[in-house]
Amino acid sequence: MPLTFDDLLTRARSLVRDGHRAVLGIAGSPGAGKSTLAEQLVRALNGAGEPWVAHVPMDGFHLADAELARLGRLDRKGAPDTFDAAGYAALLRRLREEYAADGDGETVYAPGFERVLEQPLAGAIPVPPTARLVVTEGNYLLLGTGAWARVRPQLDEVWFCDLDDGERIRRLVARHEEFGKDHAAAVAWVLGTDQRNADLVAATRAHADLLVPATAVPPGSAAAG
Repeated sequence: MPLTFDDLLTRARSLVRDGHRAVLGIAGSPGAGKSTLAEQLVRALNGAGEPWVAHVPMDGFHLADAELARLGRLDRKGAPDTFDAAGYAALLRRLREEYAADGDGETVYAPGFERVLEQPLAGAIPVPPTARLVVTEGNYLLLGTGAWARVRPQLDEVWFCDLDDGERIRRLVARHEEFGKDHAAAVAWVLGTDQRNADLVAATRAHADLLVPATAVPPGSAAAG
């Protein structure tokens, strides 16, 4: 039978075991729907009760534009070496190691990413001590080179959003237009910088624990993920 969203909820719940905080990773190429899936999972799992699931995107570890300009990497923002991969891996490790099952731990603050500014924001996402599951998503969770290789050992499972390239590219163009690019500039960026990154991410697909088809994800923002 086709994979359903209810199947995903059941699998996510099964990652949480007594005395431990689980970390679920959602990977995929730019525009594949990672953020949409993460947001839908967190919303459904938390329900109307006390939140026990937190969402910590990888995008908060983008290097700031000023640093990218200094390094000469601003024109390919979004490539693996335009993130603080070591910092991301260290945060994931901290989220796992500092959890206290009795809820007596400390709130851990993670950086967020402001889409309008296209800049990271320090301390924007609180992960409370009651969070027993953390959902994190990003392009390079399965990348095995450099500091990115430190990420996968911190994740209980990694799911890969599997979306056909035509729809993925349409979503990406819409996202770039939504946040300020004109159509020609959006298409050029998607077929250039974004596509190079997408090809790199696609090569990691086989290392995922689960492939998630678009049909298993409830509708969300067309420009997300």
